[in-house]
Amino acid sequence: MSEFEKKIIELKERIINCENLSELNKISSEIFSKNGIINTEFKKLGSLSTDERKNFAASINSSKKELSELFAKKSNDVLDKEIIERVNKEKIDVTLPEKEFKIGKVHPVSQVIDEISCIFSEIGFSVEEGPDVENEYNNFTALNTPENHPAKDMHDTFYLDQEMKTLLRTHTSPVQVRTMLKGKPPFKIIAPGRTYRSDSDQTHTPMFHQLEGLHIDKDINMGHLKGCLNYFIKEFFEVEKIKMRFRPSHFPFTEPSAEVDIGYRIENNKIIIGEGDKWLEILGCGMVHPNVLKNCKVDPNKFQGFAFGIGIDRLAMLKYGINDLRSFFECDYRWLNHYGFDPLDVPTNYRGLSR
Repeated sequence: MSEFEKKIIELKERIINCENLSELNKISSEIFSKNGIINTEFKKLGSLSTDERKNFAASINSSKKELSELFAKKSNDVLDKEIIERVNKEKIDVTLPEKEFKIGKVHPVSQVIDEISCIFSEIGFSVEEGPDVENEYNNFTALNTPENHPAKDMHDTFYLDQEMKTLLRTHTSPVQVRTMLKGKPPFKIIAPGRTYRSDSDQTHTPMFHQLEGLHIDKDINMGHLKGCLNYFIKEFFEVEKIKMRFRPSHFPFTEPSAEVDIGYRIENNKIIIGEGDKWLEILGCGMVHPNVLKNCKVDPNKFQGFAFGIGIDRLAMLKYGINDLRSFFECDYRWLNHYGFDPLDVPTNYRGLSR
């Protein structure tokens, strides 16, 4: 019997008698590593004749196969045994309180959506939702958007088919179309949700959050719109007075249209919302265009109303002092732990919206 054969018998016995994975891994290294017994024997083939080499290689491969099969079986047996011992030893009393745990944080965007919903619910608005994947009609045509409008270009909109009939919605305005088509006026809704546009920098991201507001009824005018927004802005920023101005603008789905600015001042390197000699654009709004009402099966001779669109992410940045919009979507736990809210910190008007 050769020295190699004696060593193989010894290794088999050691594997059979081994009782833990640590020792088993050491034996495996002796056998299968670069300097193990198998590779060492294969290195001897070069000094043998052709006939001797064939028989010698067959003997090594046969031993290698036996050891591999034996090692695999023993590894499974030892692992199963260790698991059973651990389960029997580690008794867990599930009735005991947790010693260490971490409370998750509510994302500022989710918190601001809850704050806005809370405010508008106080004045009779309900919350509506719609799909992120929209058709071209609801997103553009029904909203009186011309065929050659820049927003329809592929470099601004994420289309999902070559015919440009299906897309990721560019605003939450399609929700107002769906709401009016499935019901009858009056309508008084807000529609928060994700929207998508091909843009990315410090103040723009390809996916962002927007809130659409809509109020359709008889005898609605710009005065109602101004009163609604005045109430919202004061409640959201938790100030007693707000300086607000409407600037003429243009949107395909409203006529007349306006951009809304609010007054602010800089104090101790912080933006103080309310009054001041500086102006900050905060949202767009206007009276719903008669063509939009017609497209949504609402008689413009009987009903009219206003709509407004708010960037939720930008409101969160403004209220809570967040400088970069992109950080909202980076999934950094440290950032969320700093800017996030406790799960039980539910916004309510009667005790204050924010912490």
